[in-house]
Parts: sequence; structure tokens; C-alpha cells
Amino acid sequence: MNTAQFVPKILSEVIEKASFTWQTPSNIALVKYWGKSNPQIPKNASISFTLNNCHTITTIEFLKTEKLLVANFDLFFEGKRKEEFKPKIAEFFKRVQEYCPYIFEYKMTIHSENSFPHSSGIASSASGLSAIARCLMSLEQELNPALSEDFINKKASFLARLGSGSASRSIEGPLVVWGKHPEIAGSSDLFGVQFPYEVHSIFENYQDAILLVDKGEKQVSSTVGHQLMHNHPYAESRFQQANENLSKLSKILQNGAIKDFINLVESEALTLHAMMLTSSPYFILMKPNTLEIINKIWTYRQEHNSNICFTLDAGANVHVLYPASEKDPVNRFIDNELSKYCQKKQYICDTVGFGAKKL
Repeated sequence: MNTAQFVPKILSEVIEKASFTWQTPSNIALVKYWGKSNPQIPKNASISFTLNNCHTITTIEFLKTEKLLVANFDLFFEGKRKEEFKPKIAEFFKRVQEYCPYIFEYKMTIHSENSFPHSSGIASSASGLSAIARCLMSLEQELNPALSEDFINKKASFLARLGSGSASRSIEGPLVVWGKHPEIAGSSDLFGVQFPYEVHSIFENYQDAILLVDKGEKQVSSTVGHQLMHNHPYAESRFQQANENLSKLSKILQNGAIKDFINLVESEALTLHAMMLTSSPYFILMKPNTLEIINKIWTYRQEHNSNICFTLDAGANVHVLYPASEKDPVNRFIDNELSKYCQKKQYICDTVGFGAKKL
């Protein structure tokens, strides 16, 4: 793995003060990654839809100071100082020190806000850390204007991965693969790449309604969950299955076999939770209302010959996926039948997006 390409060689400019703002999306994995080795290397390849409405907006102000051994930063989340978030960000800056040594010459002030509830299974780490990575790369681009846009995106994904694996998939869109896979050209364990093949029109403008079954903190962090795969009795079979499923999904996305898409995506979601149910210690992140929603989706699909399906992240919330052609009837179904299983009937209507935006 060639990480040397991301160590800056020439920083030709001197920047005393700068400020950058980026909006970066969350994403929802269709083929899941669950299990990793250091430093944030996935045990299997994964692929995700980049979302549009679920995003983080982050501003980082950089002020030149004397060079320090540790990152000097203040962190504000949704307008309030958040000391409890700082250790994770400090660890991230420590991990990227070799690749972004210039940040240790600045006092950084970070302001961040989400368009969705934090720590509720909507990949807030993915959007949050990819936003920070994008701001760092904006500074690097100012320090070295010769950098290409392709390199900047690649390095932003590489940096984001060091904070949160799934964050590597939140730089671009609409479909991003992270993890080396023999059938995905350009794929890498080090960064995410856009799905390199033409996608069937049925998967364009795909819809994702996120049903907020539980907006509280997850019982088990993703970091702890990934660690439980190290001695998991089914780990190797799962890694093989995931890579095989990505091969299948690549063909499905190209040929438009939506019924096969439904079967594979739902199977992936349930397999992810099966890994949690059979780890040691074991844990359950689904709630009773998660199961109610799943069963309602299955009934609706059968009765209406619909192409609605679901997927899950490592939490209780349900992502309801459906083609744009079914948007109106499915949205009515969600509002009339599924919203009652959400906290305060809350859900987010989202759609597939195209990655990070500079504001």
C-alpha cells in the first residue's frame, strides 16, 4: 500500500490565516463493512449510496502560530463547545500528522453542525470526519496550488478513513466503493473510489427515507463492534460473503435487476446484525419497532408489487430504499403506516447525492 504519495513534498505558499467551510454527506452502505485491522483497513470491500440531505457542515478557521507537538484546536458543535468530542478529533489529528504536518503550525477553531440527530445510526462520524478532512485539504491546496482535484479527493478520502472507515465513502458520490476488490477498477483499502461503471437508470435519484426509531446514543459504538470481529466464529465466512456480494451488486447496478438488488441489500442488513447477535459479548441494536417496520415493508411490497426495501446501519433506525418512480405512494405509506413506529413520528426523506460541497 503506497501511503507515501500522501506525504506532502512541497508546500510553496505561506498562509497566515484562512477559513474553509465544507458540507459533506452521510452515506448508507449497501454491502457492509464490519471488521477492520490497523490503521483502519477494512476486512472486506463495501459500497454505499452517498446521501444528499443528511450532511455535516464544518468550518475550520486556521491561524498561524508556533509549531506544536499536538494539535491546537477548539471544537464547537451546533454552537456549543464540546469537550467530550475533542479526544476523538485529537486522535484523528495525531493519525494524520505524517500526512498533514502543516496543521500543527496553526491554531484551529472548528464549528460543526449536523442536519440530522447525532449518534443515532446515520453515520455522523462519516459526514463529520470527511468534512474535517475536506477542510484540511483546502488548506493544503492553498499551501500547494499545484495539487490536482483528483489527488485532493483521493487524499481527503484517505485522511477521512483514518478517523472513521465509512468516512472514506463520504467525499464523492453517488456510489462509492471502499476496499480493494478485484472487480472494481481502482479500488483500494486506503480510500474510497466512485463506482467506475455505468449504472442502470432505475438506480438514479434513488430514494432513502430514514426512519428515526431511536435517536439516542447507540448502546455499542461502531469501534467496539468492529473489534468484536477479531475472534468472531463467522468472521472469515462473512468477509468472503461480503466480497462476493459486492461482485453480485456490481452486476445488479449495471443491469437494473432490482428484485435481486432488494434481496441482496436486505440480506446484507440482516447479516450485519447477525454478526452482532453472535459476537462475544453479543448485543442487539434493533428495537421492537425496527422489526415492526421491516414486517410492514415486506407486507407492502408483496401487496403492491413494490420495489421498496430496507437496509440498516449499526443501529435501530431503518433506511427505506425505493426508486424515484415510486416516490409518491411510498412516501404516503411511510407517513400513514411507518411513521407511528418512529420517535415522535420523525423521519427524514433523503435521496442519493453527489458528495462534498464547498460552501
